[in-house]
Amino acid sequence: MPENHTMFSDEERAALEAVRQREGLEDLDQAFEWLVKSALRNGARRITGRGRALYAIEGNTPCV
Repeated sequence: MPENHTMFSDEERAALEAVRQREGLEDLDQAFEWLVKSALRNGARRITGRGRALYAIEGNTPCV
């Protein structure tokens, strides 16, 4: 995944630290990624009524 360096305010950093500790993640970047993926999953679930995978699919398998 491409690297993206983001500056966080003190309040955002505190919220990310709480998520990091709750989810057992290593750093704030992982907490930020977890929150983004969680928001995307919840949005997709609201739109489609189903969960969707949020990871890269390896190989040359054609989409059906």
